[in-house]
Amino acid sequence: MSEATYYDEIGGRATIERIVQVFYDGVARDDVLRPMYPEEDLAPAAERFTMFLEQYWGGPTTYSQQRGHPRLRMRHAPFAVTPEARDRWLGHFRAGLDAVDLTPEQDAQFWAYAQHAANFMVNQA
Repeated sequence: MSEATYYDEIGGRATIERIVQVFYDGVARDDVLRPMYPEEDLAPAAERFTMFLEQYWGGPTTYSQQRGHPRLRMRHAPFAVTPEARDRWLGHFRAGLDAVDLTPEQDAQFWAYAQHAANFMVNQA
């Protein structure tokens, strides 16, 4: 019998979908972040982000099967990811985490990852 993954422990796809939904609800109204999403409909971006987070946390590997290696910095290189953009991104992500029922330990682990990833993406002062 295999051990449960973090993905399983937090409630799987339903939990990640809720985090991503709240995140993109914020992005859709954000004058700094919204221009970084060229698609008129944010649903494809939300699905990619959902698949990425699922895979990262031990769920299905659909992201890599469909898109290959994440290459996050390369995929974000065309956009000016400034400290302000990072902070706004984190604000919307925090809202997503606040919308789900994670334990304090689970929340801290997810939030630490989000902060690390957001800082890693900054490519302009």
